[in-house]
Amino acid sequence: MIGAVKVLAISEDTDVCNLINSSLESEGHTAICVGSALEALQLLHRGLMAGSILIHAAKNRSNDSLFATALLQNISSEKLCILSEAGDTSWNTHAARWNIKTILSMPLMRHDIEKLTAPPSFETAAPTSCISNPSTDVPHYHMEELDNNRFFLAASPIMMQLYRDVRALAPVNIPVLILGESGVGKEIVAMLLHKYYASAEKKLLNINCAALPTELLESELFGYEAGAFTGATRSKPGMFEMADKGTLLLDEIGEMSPQMQAKLLHVLQDGSFCRLGARSSSRVDVRVLAATNINMQEAITEKRFREDLYYRLNTLTITVPPLRERREEIPLLMDQMFRRGALELKQQFAPSARIVEAAQEYHWPGNLRELRNFVTRTLILRDEDSAYNDLRAKTRAKVLTSKEDAHIEVAKERPLATVGMKDAVTEIKNETEIRILQNALSASGWNRRKAAANLNISYRTLLYKIQQHRLIA
Repeated sequence: MIGAVKVLAISEDTDVCNLINSSLESEGHTAICVGSALEALQLLHRGLMAGSILIHAAKNRSNDSLFATALLQNISSEKLCILSEAGDTSWNTHAARWNIKTILSMPLMRHDIEKLTAPPSFETAAPTSCISNPSTDVPHYHMEELDNNRFFLAASPIMMQLYRDVRALAPVNIPVLILGESGVGKEIVAMLLHKYYASAEKKLLNINCAALPTELLESELFGYEAGAFTGATRSKPGMFEMADKGTLLLDEIGEMSPQMQAKLLHVLQDGSFCRLGARSSSRVDVRVLAATNINMQEAITEKRFREDLYYRLNTLTITVPPLRERREEIPLLMDQMFRRGALELKQQFAPSARIVEAAQEYHWPGNLRELRNFVTRTLILRDEDSAYNDLRAKTRAKVLTSKEDAHIEVAKERPLATVGMKDAVTEIKNETEIRILQNALSASGWNRRKAAANLNISYRTLLYKIQQHRLIA
């Protein structure tokens, strides 16, 4: 008999789990059974090494929670097996999509167990390779699972280069400054840096420097001794001590007070600090990552950020681009977010092509955070028309604002004498007409005939106005 193999089984049926356990144990193997793909994914994140993934496709039950993209796209199809009742073909579509060829029927026989345990050892997709995406037109992308159901995804050239930079910087024990707009995923980049750090088995701790006043931030970072202040009845270690040999992310470091900046600089220079109320210093070995969305050069010029601390942190810098500069990743990100959100919220909703298209046209000022909130809201409400109209309305508002800004700039550049009363009236008229048309079209869900009737104008006139003002749905 071959060596013992550990099989990870996914089934919502307790009786089937017991059957799988007893069948495998009788042949000297081990089975771990969980109720959903999300639970299986969490076990794999914690380091579980499984020889195969056995998916119980129960008859007359939804298979969406079992055949989850977040889990299956990172597993070789040779390691995937389906367990079903004889004659049941409800799993056919999923098997074809994921190229699953090992199909077993209940009850499990010895030859079935041999099929289940014969394949070579389970491997997840290599981190440096691109993974084919089965559900979009984007041919290749790279995705990595991180802790707490977070993930890193790159499909655009700029994000692929960022990933290569992260892999190059990760093993080096020097500070890294992560720049980018709010919500772009700076914490995700920090998690990826920690994942490939030599001490990745140690903790990654995160503190938001903007969320705490100076005194509280100091005690959180450096800890305190008993009696250091009123209420300090016993000693408490700070985050630098707790992150020893690991990684500490100082988020929103640009908002840190000058007093705290000076103390942080001292720690970065020699690795020593003092707890509040302590008479002696402590030494730690911590990989420091710092993140901010402010313009650091402006902050230095305005004396809001110490120049010497900036250069200490700026040994290596990673700039995370906004979502609007990598729009080709939006369909992939939405696919992941909808599938994971559906598992967590137990709400099934698949975004239509028009929602994905509308999402790619929207500028997402809140970046990934705004996209995630949109997905969560859509999953909960399950109202496709409302989600679509919301995206379109915000896109149109952005276009209109851009036009107004352009008109203002033109007016500033134009000599005052050339701005006649007639020109001013024409501009005001056009802007008013655009607003009225936009409101009517939005209210009708872009049903042009209905909008024309509501405006009491002919359908042909409405089409002419739409073309004249270059309005988009």
